[in-house]
Amino acid sequence: MSLMAPKAKKEAPAPPKAEAKAKVLKAKEAVLKGVHSHKTKNIRTSPTFQQPKTLQPTDPRKTAPRRNKLDHYTTESAMKKIEDNSTLVFIVDIKANKHQIKQADIDGAKGNALIQPDGEKAYVHLAANYDILDVANKAGII
Repeated sequence: MSLMAPKAKKEAPAPPKAEAKAKVLKAKEAVLKGVHSHKTKNIRTSPTFQQPKTLQPTDPRKTAPRRNKLDHYTTESAMKKIEDNSTLVFIVDIKANKHQIKQADIDGAKGNALIQPDGEKAYVHLAANYDILDVANKAGII
């Protein structure tokens, strides 16, 4: 066990006498006058505590950029449907119906929906005047 000499504490430099005297007089005046202000209490209306959100975080919450999840959907069978049948396959919300799917900005000749346990797929057959590969490329599927 090594014995070390205790470190001397660094004291703040003493303020000039005029400043110190003014500070003491101000404190004396405050004691004589008294404190008459009332600090307003923050009223909590909810039993759950809300953690305050920081507006300028020191570091981002997500450090790594998001990877492309579209590769998961460009399977061989989906590519075969695109090339052979000029059909695009989209995964849509499970509660979306055919009318809502048709309202999307797709000028399709025909469309059908397939509901599976993992989600709903919308098959959109494009009109003949569209180049299917060009549309799929713009949509980011290919």
